[in-house]
Amino acid sequence: MSHPTTTPGQDTTPDRSATLGHGIALDARGIRFEGGPELVLCASLFYFRLPREQWRARLAQVRASGYTCVDVYLPWNFHETAPGRWSFEGRRDVAAFLDLAQEEGLYVIARPGPYICSEWDGGALPAWLGLDPQLRVRQHEPRFLDRVTAWFDQALPLLAERQYPANGPVIMVQLENELDFFDCADRTGYLTALRDQATRHGITVPLIACSGQGDLQGATGDVPGVVPACNFYPDDDSPHIEPEVRRYAQLLAERDLPLLITETNRRHRTLRRLLASGASLIAPYLQSSGWNFGYTPSAGNWGRPGNLMSHGYDFGGYVSSTGTERPEYAEAQILARVIDTLGPRLALATPTTPPTPVTTDFPTSSSPSALRLDGGGLLLAVPHLGTGARAEAGTGTAVVNGVPVAVAADSCPLMLVDVPLGPWGHDGTLTLASADLMAAGEGVLVFSSEVPVTVVVGDTRVDIPAPAPGAPQRATAAGLTLVALAPADAVCLRSTDRDGTAHLDAPAPARPAPAPVAVGRARRRAATAPERAAGRHELPPTLESLGVYRGRGTYRTTTDLTDVDELLLVGAADIVDLSVAGRARPTIADFGATRRIDVREASGSVEVEAVVEIWGHANFDDARLPALRLGALRGLGTLWTVRETTDVSALWEVHDHWAGRPAPLRELGGWSSTRVGVPVTYTREIRTATAAALHLKGVVEPVRVTVSDGEPHTADMVHEPLGVDTVHEPLGIDTAHEPLGVETAHTVHAEDPWIPLPAGTHRISVTLPHHPSGGGLRAELLALDPVTDWTCSAQDDDLLTAFATESAPGQEVPLPLVLAPGEEAWLDVDLPPSHDGLLLRPDGTQIRVTGWVEGECVGRVWVDDRPDFSGGDANVLWIPPGWSGLTLLVRGAAGPKAPELRMLRLESSDSEGPR
Repeated sequence: MSHPTTTPGQDTTPDRSATLGHGIALDARGIRFEGGPELVLCASLFYFRLPREQWRARLAQVRASGYTCVDVYLPWNFHETAPGRWSFEGRRDVAAFLDLAQEEGLYVIARPGPYICSEWDGGALPAWLGLDPQLRVRQHEPRFLDRVTAWFDQALPLLAERQYPANGPVIMVQLENELDFFDCADRTGYLTALRDQATRHGITVPLIACSGQGDLQGATGDVPGVVPACNFYPDDDSPHIEPEVRRYAQLLAERDLPLLITETNRRHRTLRRLLASGASLIAPYLQSSGWNFGYTPSAGNWGRPGNLMSHGYDFGGYVSSTGTERPEYAEAQILARVIDTLGPRLALATPTTPPTPVTTDFPTSSSPSALRLDGGGLLLAVPHLGTGARAEAGTGTAVVNGVPVAVAADSCPLMLVDVPLGPWGHDGTLTLASADLMAAGEGVLVFSSEVPVTVVVGDTRVDIPAPAPGAPQRATAAGLTLVALAPADAVCLRSTDRDGTAHLDAPAPARPAPAPVAVGRARRRAATAPERAAGRHELPPTLESLGVYRGRGTYRTTTDLTDVDELLLVGAADIVDLSVAGRARPTIADFGATRRIDVREASGSVEVEAVVEIWGHANFDDARLPALRLGALRGLGTLWTVRETTDVSALWEVHDHWAGRPAPLRELGGWSSTRVGVPVTYTREIRTATAAALHLKGVVEPVRVTVSDGEPHTADMVHEPLGVDTVHEPLGIDTAHEPLGVETAHTVHAEDPWIPLPAGTHRISVTLPHHPSGGGLRAELLALDPVTDWTCSAQDDDLLTAFATESAPGQEVPLPLVLAPGEEAWLDVDLPPSHDGLLLRPDGTQIRVTGWVEGECVGRVWVDDRPDFSGGDANVLWIPPGWSGLTLLVRGAAGPKAPELRMLRLESSDSEGPR
């Protein structure tokens, strides 16, 4: 490992050590390594999202950016591929990745979970955990902790063997991930159990736990030996970032701990603001992007239920998924040079606010931050957040200590105020420098700026014109040579002579990206992938219970639709292609929501077939849809025939502090009151001869529904939607009726406004705030019969991959290729040679395309009508450099247009721009 040298005379001895590992100390003033204190810039870089042959180059790229650390998740379900089946070979060889990080001079923050989020399938929790109804994920619960122990027994020894400083680069180990977002019943017990496992395995570096929304206790359980860290994802243009961050710096300083920002935005203007607000570790999430190979993306949060993650895992960090360096990469290099130049003085700095107000003619922070540098002086961050006339002209003016200085639009210079120059071999004080100090030597100070630079040494002020690329500006003041470089030159600076001559490395030449290539032919295989028989079942089982943790399954049955106008599908997830009586229905992607299906055109005994794909288990606990709950299982759910539909919107009793006895009868939601927002409860009795579903129409805000059941019929019990929790609790309202029996409580919301009911007598209570301007609710009752006797087959990812990668005869076919809804075609495609890899962009309508290259599934693309996607470009698959043998599975979907693969467009991986 490389470390900055300690300035002579600099006191680096910690006054107190809150957390001391072998060679690592944390206290309120920062992070101390064997070589001295350091402020750490850390980039996320994930081995499981890159080909193994690219690991070293990507690690070297991070080190060349000036960052000194990478954080890396260890996904449990990437290594335990089936219960008790472990893999740490090939792209799963995390030990080799850690060793490469050590060789490239990088520290590592290891994040083994057990839960990681990361928009990864299930947040890395294995899918089969949900098969145990007694197991509760992310809880202090024996069954879950037994499985975590098995994972930690595999992962933690690899980390313990590679801890800093003795044997490797690991400087911290994170337990769990943003637990404050999750309803953990016993946070202290849970984190204590994880901590004890880590120490049992010999982890001696600091153990950390990050809060996702500022709840330090919620993330750590206040467990001794677990250091709180913070994740911040602010609006980059917000003027209020600094006071929020300083508050957490102060809270942690009161515990004699540094502010460790384990995740944040990628924009370096924001990172500078965090630095000046007191962060000792700054780890922007996903600076170096990657790929969700195979079936590993999640289905999850991101605001809208059912949002899917793309194959490309890219949020605009400084390195793209294909390895292209973006303009932000140069910002990283400049910030890293500023940190290196100030060294221990910055690493031991403490946050404050400027002693004199900073005024600007542009929007800036509502409360700017400064750092008191160790040894004297301030570092002051002045963010330019404006879009006014001066910003459009490229510059604004700030007044710092009474001196007007230029500030470039969309920048945040780190200005120095009253800093002693002694450590750089010069007597005197740097009274003010308005630009980034990116190098300093005896008699020379070098600044990076795109606008004029103001420097005051002692009482001598010098204004240096804005440097242009290739044209450094020089000046002298009080015996010092001052050099201003344009940012494009600053990143190439190799050394500076005392007379101010700057020696620059030549920039790497840009390579033009090859023109895209259209592929118009492929070989269509005659055979289709085999299915594994998975038995006959009364009701549709979950795919996981059939041994499919990633992949798909097919459900088939025959049912009588005489006098049936619609079906009700409950709990289906993720992607369902349903065919009834030979007619394909539009693809369903409701993630456990209840869906009504019109079947009036079908009659008598008909065949029903459903192909269900797992697109990804939820990575974030989202209660709005059953399949988006963390740990929810996948499959067809339950299919019902709807025998009768009855409007039950009338004859509800009103229970309100206003209403008297006997209770008035009104329509649901129809009570009038002046008490706006006060909860009103509507109650009525409903009797059902069969299983049923109560549908509340018009729900906007969540509504609380309780069901008191009498003795149900012995048959036709309702099958709960996948992943729904039933809450047993007292009714909690004033009612003249005694409970009829078992009582359940539900929260009904706009995404899933259904209540399942078994046959029997039920007293339903609906509680909602009085909303006189609302549209009101309607209620209908659907009498149901389950569709039964299902034959199942399975195609997990191993089976599909084996078929895709074996040699198979085929017939040459031209594109476009037209398919029927539900029809599939397996295509083998010849690829041209490529030094940098290829992006494959399918063009067509109503198709889903899955690709395999070099024996591995590289991902899936959904063309035309589809759910929302987040992350990188959802329209491409990546073929890494040197990989060959492309095979595609193309499936047609029902919709307004015929399924068609028009052509395959191949682009260079370098198409985003020069490296």
